[in-house]
Amino acid sequence: MPAHNASKAPGKAPSTSAKILYRPVGIVSSIAGGLVASLIFKQVWKRVSAGDGVDPPGPLESEYDFKEILLAAVIQGAIYSAVKTVIQRQGARTFERATGEWPGS
Repeated sequence: MPAHNASKAPGKAPSTSAKILYRPVGIVSSIAGGLVASLIFKQVWKRVSAGDGVDPPGPLESEYDFKEILLAAVIQGAIYSAVKTVIQRQGARTFERATGEWPGS
């Protein structure tokens, strides 16, 4: 796998234009990532929760015990983090292939 430009030219910061051009791409990919992560989390929660078709518990819902709320939060956080990382990384690689510049530092 080819490395991004920062590793090809150590110490070279990404250009300002690359950062500016990447900003809309980053915003759109973040929104898409949030939607994808939400869908994945809901499907995972349906499989791990005791009830059928139960929505994940929120932190202020008193009918759930703390362990169940904490489990939902941990699963949700892990999924969101993984999806965000994959989407941001792939977006940056696609941007680099299209422009020849890595958008991050």
